[in-house]
Amino acid sequence: MNQITRDFQEKRNYIRMKVDTPVSIQIMSGEDTFEGICRDLSGGGLSVELSRTLPVGAVTQIAIASKHGHSPMLNARAVVTRVETPPSGKMSIVGMKIEEVLN
Repeated sequence: MNQITRDFQEKRNYIRMKVDTPVSIQIMSGEDTFEGICRDLSGGGLSVELSRTLPVGAVTQIAIASKHGHSPMLNARAVVTRVETPPSGKMSIVGMKIEEVLN
């Protein structure tokens, strides 16, 4: 089956996994660090719930720790690609593209 005949949900290059795990986000252009919840993760990006918004295009370093004591499970440079703020304005969903996995 080629990509044209697949449903929209199946056109992703990577499978999206629901993870609901803490994530630390540092803005690369400064020293600001934020804590949030990674709601889903794939080989190409992630979706994070934050109590604030980040500007689209912001370059960040993300770290997701393992629940089993490994430190960190994922350390990567990611760029903010979209921001959704619900009408309540309390939590934002920030979509990020993984640019580089770091050591």
